[in-house]
Amino acid sequence: MFGRLQKVQGNKVEIELDDEFDFNKVERFANGKQPVVELNVNDGRTITPDQRKKIWALLNDFCRYTGYSLDEAEILFKSLTRSKYNIESFSLSNCSVTTGSLMIEAILEFLFDNDIPFQTKTWDAIPDWFPKQMLCIKKRLCVICGKPGADIAHVQTVGMGRNRAKINHTGMYIMSLCREHHTLQHTIGLATFMETFHIKPIKVTEEIAKELHLGKVKSHEE
Repeated sequence: MFGRLQKVQGNKVEIELDDEFDFNKVERFANGKQPVVELNVNDGRTITPDQRKKIWALLNDFCRYTGYSLDEAEILFKSLTRSKYNIESFSLSNCSVTTGSLMIEAILEFLFDNDIPFQTKTWDAIPDWFPKQMLCIKKRLCVICGKPGADIAHVQTVGMGRNRAKINHTGMYIMSLCREHHTLQHTIGLATFMETFHIKPIKVTEEIAKELHLGKVKSHEE
């Protein structure tokens, strides 16, 4: 379980957990012995508790859909992450923040590629960070709700004197939105929309345009 340290007094600590604590379940796992907990405080150098929480949430979604056990899923996606990014073996207890981010990205891309659904709670817990935005644009999924068939939404107006069937996206700021959230963006205005959903549009470089095949694609007028 994960939580935030609230107070320390001598050898006693108070922690506010992110989820309800099932003490009966813990007692069953302890098999009649005094339950023991381990306290790890994030010091900014290794994988954060928030990253681990997101990884386990994603793995749970994968297991719920496929029938794999959590242990099997952890082994599978650690191996996938090592292979995909050419990194050494690692532990989720003390790997780097970078490695934690790479594993989240690897799991996300696998779930996207194989149409494995997310729980709403899991999707909401994943931050609107650059890799997630890139994956959503590539797979045409809404960055807010994960719905497929999303539009490429532009921060700038693209319809004034321009052929919208042949847009050069380089230098533009874009995000991937379903029709419902795309319409909401126009209704409440871009600034309010980004503040509400904590969205950070991606600036399209020549490399990103090439990677996401955004040279000349049909899009919707903003």
